[in-house]
Amino acid sequence: MDLTTFEEKRRKFLPKMPRAFGQPTVYLKGYPTEDGEPMSATEFHGRQISILSEQLNDYFSRGDTLAYVGTDSFVYYQEGDVRKFVAPDVFVVLGVPSEPLRRSFYTWAEGAAPTVVFEFLSDSTAKEDRGEKMRRYFSEIGIHEYFIHQPEGERPPEFRGWRRSGDGYEAIPPDERGALYSEALNLLFSTEDLPNKLRFMRPYLPDGTPLVTLTESKAETAAARAEAAEAKMRVEVAESRAAQAQAEADAAMEVAESRTAQVQAEADAARAEAAEAKMLAATHARIISELQADMVRLREAVERQHPSEN
Repeated sequence: MDLTTFEEKRRKFLPKMPRAFGQPTVYLKGYPTEDGEPMSATEFHGRQISILSEQLNDYFSRGDTLAYVGTDSFVYYQEGDVRKFVAPDVFVVLGVPSEPLRRSFYTWAEGAAPTVVFEFLSDSTAKEDRGEKMRRYFSEIGIHEYFIHQPEGERPPEFRGWRRSGDGYEAIPPDERGALYSEALNLLFSTEDLPNKLRFMRPYLPDGTPLVTLTESKAETAAARAEAAEAKMRVEVAESRAAQAQAEADAAMEVAESRTAQVQAEADAARAEAAEAKMLAATHARIISELQADMVRLREAVERQHPSEN
């Protein structure tokens, strides 16, 4: 994926996030941060939580975006009552900064409540996730949207969402592909089956661009580096061949110039020899002409001395 293009799309599709009136709060004394329970019920559950958390953190934590992504941590929603808490698998709070990291989230201190909550079904939590927990999220905490998903591929699929409506909430209708749209996050969510039996819930931009996982991002980076290395090697080979061709051309030019000089020298010598021969021939012709003239004069002299008798 072209990262420049993706970043442009991200800025385009990010939801508007007015800043909450509270302050980021790492920890408040007297509010427990652990309950002794395991963080995830199964490896499917844990993988899905980890991957989605990474994706949403990467998407919302760039630049000056105001959004906090929490993972399997306590959300306290009534000051002074340590019993009023929930522990969503993944939740997003819009309007608060992503840092610092919090041990728990305190709605009154931050001036904001979770906007969207994701719960991933397991044998021990499914009934509560569909019922009492959902009621508490909407009625007591005031979330905007709620999604549940069964991540174990060999279990019956269950992928559903609800959105606040008036004093209650209503089901989010799936589109023609079965994807659910989050108005609050301006993201689509859809599921896909992976080879390891994980039924993975993946976020998409509204135009269908997927948010890649950390593993996919590393693979894309490695592929891009390999492609760049291959391109560099091709350039180096081409440059080497060009240099070799240039050297051969220079050598050929040097041979040609040497041969031309030799031919020129031979031609100059031939011309000089021809000129010399021409001069010698002219000299011979002159001598012959002079001898002939001398013979004519001699004959005339003889005839004058010994005139012929008639």
